[in-house]
Amino acid sequence: MLRVHVQPGARRPGVIGRHGDAVKLRVTAPAVEGRANEAVLAAVAELFGLHPGQVSLVSGATARAKRVRLAGVDAAAATAVLRAAGAL
Repeated sequence: MLRVHVQPGARRPGVIGRHGDAVKLRVTAPAVEGRANEAVLAAVAELFGLHPGQVSLVSGATARAKRVRLAGVDAAAATAVLRAAGAL
């Protein structure tokens, strides 16, 4: 499970770093009709090199604080990816 703090409607997308115990992620999509959630899932899938179907939203559909499930990624691999992205 990955905790993500989302900034929707950003000018530039990407992983920014940490926000408390979560990874801060900017997406350009607005928080309208689930578009930001779709962008978050796509960005997380791309970051971890996963198929979009391997990433799902567990909680936070209408909040900036979200929990995302990553199928097939263990804790050590997730830590390595986040460290390489500058989020740890």
